[in-house]
Amino acid sequence: MAATKAPNPTDRHVGNRVRMRRKMLTMSQDKLGDALGVTFQQVQKYEKGANRIGASCLQQISHILQVPVAFFFEGAPTLHVSGYRAKGAPSPADISDFLATSEGLSLVRAFNCIKQLKLRRRIVGLVEEIAGLQHHRSLPQSSSASRFDRRRRQCACRSALPRSIPVR
Repeated sequence: MAATKAPNPTDRHVGNRVRMRRKMLTMSQDKLGDALGVTFQQVQKYEKGANRIGASCLQQISHILQVPVAFFFEGAPTLHVSGYRAKGAPSPADISDFLATSEGLSLVRAFNCIKQLKLRRRIVGLVEEIAGLQHHRSLPQSSSASRFDRRRRQCACRSALPRSIPVR
């Protein structure tokens, strides 16, 4: 039996971008496959990078998904990595992979609906706190941490109080 060949990183990236855009339009794999004249299984293989998308097919996909062909290559991995990338920083491919998931897309849609900048920053801080990331902000780390600790203690204290004692 032949060894399974790993998908080319560029093919995988292009497939992820196809999936992300298809999901943004809430289009099923079946519907995209019908428009292309292929099965939904073929669309799955394109999206996983298992099958390479030909140039004419990619152009057809770009028309169906209403984006330029270049959209599918934005943030594509390079063969020879040059330049500096901070340790732990996500690559454009990692970000693209995340945005291609239903959770990533839902998170971005919901977050973009929040118009208050201060609230958006607090949400980012909360998520970073949950993930255990250190803050790279101008605010002092200790004041941020103590504010979270106070709130956590308040919540814990309120739930521990008997219902007969009023909570302010």
